[in-house]
Amino acid sequence: MGRFETSPDGKSKWLQPVAVPSSKDGVFGTVRELLDDLPGWDVQSVDEEGLSVTVSKRNGFLGGTSKIVITVSGPDGIPSSQTNVSSESDGLLSRDKSNVAKFCQKLWMRVT
Repeated sequence: MGRFETSPDGKSKWLQPVAVPSSKDGVFGTVRELLDDLPGWDVQSVDEEGLSVTVSKRNGFLGGTSKIVITVSGPDGIPSSQTNVSSESDGLLSRDKSNVAKFCQKLWMRVT
């Protein structure tokens, strides 16, 4: 069982929250579109008001299944947002750090 989430102290750019000068609603729309394009990332629930999405992803035989939560935050009416990602898995071999890095990298490429 493993868990990993973005942190401002992350050693890699892809392990830190994705902060961009764009509205939180616009970035949340991009998050939803990106999830449609990622094979194996199945949306379980969407909270439109809280700007968060819960996703499940299978990680192979020993990796189990990950529950990934993506949350966008930022001030209202100001083009500034931050996207945080957490991944928690139930398998013997955790893929959580890799899940977070992959999503953050792909999101960064779409919003910048």
